[in-house]
Order: sequence, then C-alpha cells, then structure tokens
Amino acid sequence: MTIREVGVAEAKKHLSELLGRVAYGGERIVISKRGKPMAVLIPPTESAEEGHLSRVEGWLDPDDPFFETMGQIVSERAAHIPRVSQSSRD
Repeated sequence: MTIREVGVAEAKKHLSELLGRVAYGGERIVISKRGKPMAVLIPPTESAEEGHLSRVEGWLDPDDPFFETMGQIVSERAAHIPRVSQSSRD
C-alpha cells in the first residue's frame, strides 16, 4: 500500500486526482497543514475503524475505574457549551 503526503493547497488543487488514486489505486493520502497531518484519505474498502483502539477487547476488566472516568468526561463534554456558541447567545 502506498502512502503519500500532500499539503492542503495541493490537495485542494488536485482533489479529483487524489480521490481517484485512493479509490482506484488503493493509495492512502495524508493531508497535512504546515507539516502536521490533518486528515487521511483511505479507500472505501478499508474500514476507518479497523485498527481503532476501541476495538481492543480483554485488556481491561469491565469494572476498571477507567470506564467510570471516561463516562464522567463524556457526560461533562455533552453539557459543555463551546465559547463560540456562548458568545452568540449574548
């Protein structure tokens, strides 16, 4: 599998070509901004979730405190109002 890195400006100019290389050539394209990876184009036949950490099973017990901590973080994020939204309410 070929992995290629392109900048945002190049990706904007050549998006159609890059999509073809990904869809038909099976390439992965990393789109970066100022050298920092921002997104990855992958073929539709590859699952983005394939190697995701959430798929790992058996390394924590179901009653591990990690799950309670993560539950608290998720519930606090759901209640959080972003600053952008707060300023528009004023």
